[in-house]
Amino acid sequence: MGRTTRLATACTAAAMLTLTWPAAGMSSATATAATAATALTPRIDLRVLVLDDGGPATQAIAAELDSAGTPYTTVDLNSGSRPQITATSLSDTVSGRPRAKYQAVVLPNDNPFGTGSAEMAALAAYETAFGIPQVDAYTYARPEVGLNYAQNPGYIGSLDGITAAVTAAAGPFGYLQGNVPFEDNSPTASESYGYLATPLAQQAAGAAFTSYVDAPIQGTSARGSLIGQYTHDGRRELVVTFVYNQYQQQYRLLARGMVEWMTQGIHLGANHNYFALHMDDVFLADDRWNSTLNCTPGDVDCPVGTGPATDPIRMSAADATYLKQWSQANGFTPDLMYNGGGSEDYKAEAGHAGADPLAQQLFADKSAYRWVNHTYTHSYLGCVQDVSVVPWKCATNADGTVRWTSQADITAQIKDNTTWAAQNGLTVNKNELLTGEHSGLRILPQQPVDNPNLAPSLSATGVNVLGSDNSRDPQQRTVGPALSVPRFPMNVFYNAGKASEEVDEYNWIYTKAADGGSGICEGSATSTCLPAPLDTASGYASYIVPLEARIDLGHVLSNNPRPHYVHQSNFAEDRIAYPVMEKILGDYKNLYAANTPIVNLRMADISAELAKRTSWDTAVKADQITAYRIGDTVTISAPSGLQSTATVPAGTRQQQLLGTTAFGGAYAGQLAGWVAPGALQSQVTLKLTAAATPAVVAATPAKTARSATAAKLRTPAKALPVPTGAAAPVPHGPGDTAKP
Repeated sequence: MGRTTRLATACTAAAMLTLTWPAAGMSSATATAATAATALTPRIDLRVLVLDDGGPATQAIAAELDSAGTPYTTVDLNSGSRPQITATSLSDTVSGRPRAKYQAVVLPNDNPFGTGSAEMAALAAYETAFGIPQVDAYTYARPEVGLNYAQNPGYIGSLDGITAAVTAAAGPFGYLQGNVPFEDNSPTASESYGYLATPLAQQAAGAAFTSYVDAPIQGTSARGSLIGQYTHDGRRELVVTFVYNQYQQQYRLLARGMVEWMTQGIHLGANHNYFALHMDDVFLADDRWNSTLNCTPGDVDCPVGTGPATDPIRMSAADATYLKQWSQANGFTPDLMYNGGGSEDYKAEAGHAGADPLAQQLFADKSAYRWVNHTYTHSYLGCVQDVSVVPWKCATNADGTVRWTSQADITAQIKDNTTWAAQNGLTVNKNELLTGEHSGLRILPQQPVDNPNLAPSLSATGVNVLGSDNSRDPQQRTVGPALSVPRFPMNVFYNAGKASEEVDEYNWIYTKAADGGSGICEGSATSTCLPAPLDTASGYASYIVPLEARIDLGHVLSNNPRPHYVHQSNFAEDRIAYPVMEKILGDYKNLYAANTPIVNLRMADISAELAKRTSWDTAVKADQITAYRIGDTVTISAPSGLQSTATVPAGTRQQQLLGTTAFGGAYAGQLAGWVAPGALQSQVTLKLTAAATPAVVAATPAKTARSATAAKLRTPAKALPVPTGAAAPVPHGPGDTAKP
């Protein structure tokens, strides 16, 4: 409809905005309709507009919105056929009510358009009229954004390895403990670049700059802003003066706050920090790496004729006692993926007198853990393996067809393990299953399809949650009646009980052939080589632990509920799993406030979360979700049967036909969760508290005009430097395959 040119001077008690439309040349009927519209609080659609220049910063913000499930519209600024930004593309009326089509605008910088741009003027007028926040994804310090130039005091250059901090103002970043460390993964590549500058001492009339995140300016006692809010001419901009990509830890720490700032804490989608640890092969003994043969006797990676394993790794009762003490001290519950047959085999071995002290201790502490069926003896449940060659291949029948593990054998492995658990008083969710080595599921190149006998066995045993390997099968998928749960393998090897063994195998995998390694890493698209072999005495603590913890913490900070897995062998002997776990949990505690804890879900709940996200994302991409806010009321419409996800301020409640009910769960100072319409309702209605309802200061017509004029006069932001490590993320090191 018509473009907004001025605002009504009155606001409601809750500071809700009302609009007045142009009066010049109106008929009396039109004027009457316009007057009626004046009394209507505008509708703000819960969708973000992202103007994308192809740079890493805008793409990082889009990735965060994707991850959370927050709807957004992208305009490719590099496309010659893109739609133009106009008043009508930004707002209209619905049933006579003024509507803002976007609750926030993300720009690559504070002004990506040419001098005198009508598009920037339209954006400025829109933001002023509806109180819409603008994110300047990456811009340089200058007076146009409320900052001094980055000089006297100031700094321009690499930010690799600095430690920034959340200021006392905190704003939307109050979920952080304080420090915001910047990555420095490579000594040869620049990864971060930015501008440190102080706010203008003398701002324009009515303008103000509040820094939320800053860092010390080298050689001075001053601190320069990295993220701050610039309020001016009835508009608000989030000014970000450093470049980043979606994988860097500093961005992962700050992404939540950037989204909460731009949406004023009210948006579709949710973001939590997840970490679950699966401890595979409990009660079994794992084969040990042989540093002379550079393989694992007893496993399929050793040449034929190598001989069986003679010194397997198995937890002791003392290891089990330590596990419980550690779990309690750290407030963290691991999932024990158990193989009951391992305990029975142990008791049957000579010298064990029919007893298993490890099992006795774990049974005594059974309530300290979550127990998951890992099959009775850890048998391989895919094709029958022909291990006469390395690598192994699928055995075939006389007619050339693949020989598969039978349905009866698979079913027995599942049932025997649940029966054994019941006999020993373990509480197990029979819907969950992890097969040995994720067998039965496809594995390339040997077995490109699932064992056709797996799905019928899952149906027969009531399994609907099935663990899989994220490095092989990263997306949740359907396997008969079950949904898979992709699990992140930690780079702490199953065949290592001692730190020296871990380092020796690590060197073999990630060292060049010329340095005595396998050379597998050379020319590999999925791994990198070590510059030199690690010291077997110190390399684990000095290199592998911090690297693996950094990679895993990256998963935790990515709103990704997928679990991680290690093996029982890593909790025996040198107990090498603990330093990695302690580093992850310790670093997290130092980064986040107490109101933002790690979320540790069991496998069935992870499966449900992933499934709901898939359904939600499909509906969002199909434009089947409608959501908007009018004053203190949020309305969400979704396809029948689909749960919606939202994040809102504390105190928000769901409106029912009669009264209200609680919504979501507390996290990071807000409420978030999945929600469905109440009884006899077709929509979700959420009611904000008066204090949480966004207050919009109604601007006068003159201020609106000044905003448009200022936008026309503002010099477009110059081309900003983007270092190689931000344009193409620098891997943390060997084993880091999460980045392109």
